[in-house]
Amino acid sequence: MTAPETITVEWLDGAAAAQAEDAFTLVYAEAFAEPPYRKTSKDVEANFRRFRSQVRKATFRGALARTAGGEPVGIAYGYPLSPSTGWWDRLTTPVSEELRREDGRRTFGLMELAVRAPWRRLGVARRLHEAVLDGTTAERVLLNARPDVEAAQAAYRSWGYRKVGEAHPWDGAALHDVMVLELREAGR
Repeated sequence: MTAPETITVEWLDGAAAAQAEDAFTLVYAEAFAEPPYRKTSKDVEANFRRFRSQVRKATFRGALARTAGGEPVGIAYGYPLSPSTGWWDRLTTPVSEELRREDGRRTFGLMELAVRAPWRRLGVARRLHEAVLDGTTAERVLLNARPDVEAAQAAYRSWGYRKVGEAHPWDGAALHDVMVLELREAGR
């Protein structure tokens, strides 16, 4: 394991993230192969078909953590939600129109945040989270998180996220907590 101070976190736009797809894939595949996710190679392949489309968005933001030797250890990425996003439609209980209102700038959708096991509990996830949001003009961040992944839930709560509902984010998905972080309230 590498000491946290030897891990660098780099902010990436879509073009740079596309160039680093292998690093993103390695982290994603390893982190989400674990229970309760148990992502298969087919799941990873499907995720990175979406990733290739996502990185083409002008508003895409990513972050990649590496050791001093260049080994990928963590990823984060997302983009602002469009007015026509289906994210809110997946909730099991409807929320207010004000909460679900999107304009293409209001809400940053955090699609993925993952750290490989040997580098967890060293503050890498927090650094990735901060890097991907650095300079954003979004009012808030929205993410889906499995309620049965206690470490992630604890981290999100400690960073100021609050649960606003539950959703099955895609067909066949387990139930996820839908969580929001108000950036102004978080002092950003």
